[in-house]
Amino acid sequence: MHNFNLSKITAALGLAGILALPSLAQAREVSLTTQMSSYRGNEAYLAFYLTDANGQYQSTLWVAGKKAKYYKHLRDWTRGSGLNASAFDGVTGASVGSGDSLTVKVELADALIDAGYQIRIDSAVENKRDNRAEVTVPLTRQGSGAATSGTGYIDSFTYDL
Repeated sequence: MHNFNLSKITAALGLAGILALPSLAQAREVSLTTQMSSYRGNEAYLAFYLTDANGQYQSTLWVAGKKAKYYKHLRDWTRGSGLNASAFDGVTGASVGSGDSLTVKVELADALIDAGYQIRIDSAVENKRDNRAEVTVPLTRQGSGAATSGTGYIDSFTYDL
């Protein structure tokens, strides 16, 4: 007669289930590349964020610019995120200067692609105009690699799946 330890079997099955979870929620690394226009003035603050098909804020992808006192100028992102630090904690970096390029990599769930979501970017430069949703691009497989022009400080934006 075999003496099975039920708690060991249960623990092993539980661990197998945890290891299988990542396959249920597939995610991929997405590169976000922004080429800034040439302009006179300070470095730009940028907020990269995800909205649903109705334009409602869903999550912050990246914030370029570390001084939180300037975030209020990134108006649509500010309204959506509520400036809740947990929304952008760990996804911030330096501001971006005239003519510079910025590439960041983010993790996005596969379920968001071709599902009506959009990547938006707000921009602001000290003592200059703020740009709400300067870039708005649908998150689709077809749009991957295609450059989109900005309406202010951003010359072009591309995402690569």
